[in-house]
Amino acid sequence: MSKTPASKKPVTKKLGANRPSAKNTPAKSASGRPAGLFTWIAVGLVVIVVAGLVIIKVATGSTASSNSTAWQAADPAVVAQLTQVPAATFNKVGVTSPVVQVFKPLALTGQPVMTATSASGATLPRVMYVGAEFCPYCAAQRWSTIIALSRFGTFTKLGNTTSSSIDVDPNTPTFTFRKSVYTSKYLVFKGYELYTRVPDTANHYYFPLEKISKADNKIWAKYDSAKFVPGLTGQGFPFITFGNQFLVAGPMYTSAGWNGVSRNQIAAGLSNPSSPITDGIIAAANEQTALLCVLTHNQPGTVCASKGVLAAKKLLKIK
Repeated sequence: MSKTPASKKPVTKKLGANRPSAKNTPAKSASGRPAGLFTWIAVGLVVIVVAGLVIIKVATGSTASSNSTAWQAADPAVVAQLTQVPAATFNKVGVTSPVVQVFKPLALTGQPVMTATSASGATLPRVMYVGAEFCPYCAAQRWSTIIALSRFGTFTKLGNTTSSSIDVDPNTPTFTFRKSVYTSKYLVFKGYELYTRVPDTANHYYFPLEKISKADNKIWAKYDSAKFVPGLTGQGFPFITFGNQFLVAGPMYTSAGWNGVSRNQIAAGLSNPSSPITDGIIAAANEQTALLCVLTHNQPGTVCASKGVLAAKKLLKIK
């Protein structure tokens, strides 16, 4: 993507149409922020949560509580369906979902590419996700993000989880990045799950889980802000930075309509491009794949030149 001189003020360019207004998005909750309703928590700030005021501090130094849910390995058969979606499904769905609206990522200009050293010692573009296991918006987003990243590398140690049972879209089936390992010759990925799905009734929130490093917390605070995301009023979940060249700040789609559908059923349906749930997941995955192709200079070619990804590139106006 084109870059501006370092001396110039960075510019945020929104790809595509504006996100919806508050009145046509899911209701605000403790789970994070629905797309377009950029209100959640700011580090160290007081937020209003239904019955009163609650002080929330992002977990940069807390350890996982003994009340956190036990980690459960994802079923290998389900992981295979999740990470080996047929090319025909990607190409048939493209960027279209007749059931759920898919919101476009944000493109940044004037920002240096965020890189990291891979396990093999190579310097590669870095992708970072910040979320929480309780968050229903994260629950939906993880499906498409795992699928997109799996086109460039391999996940091991993915775990099962569901979103909070007391939030919107309760018990949304999903996966957790806690303990996960991602291996790729193209990218480095780091996923943080800052809170469990277990309510901490004493503090009117959820128990802390993973710690985010101070360096990564600074990146999150910098880019998950109104300076880069128009209309944003505080940090929230989910947040994804694609090498600090593109951002997903809020879910690209929601899990509305998933009620009563199991993790196994969703995974099995990923081979069916006519499934309404599959459409939203795969459309978002194609768009994220297009972003990753920018970072990898369109490698691997079979992925980045595929019909579904080319449709996403056209939609997002990237090459």
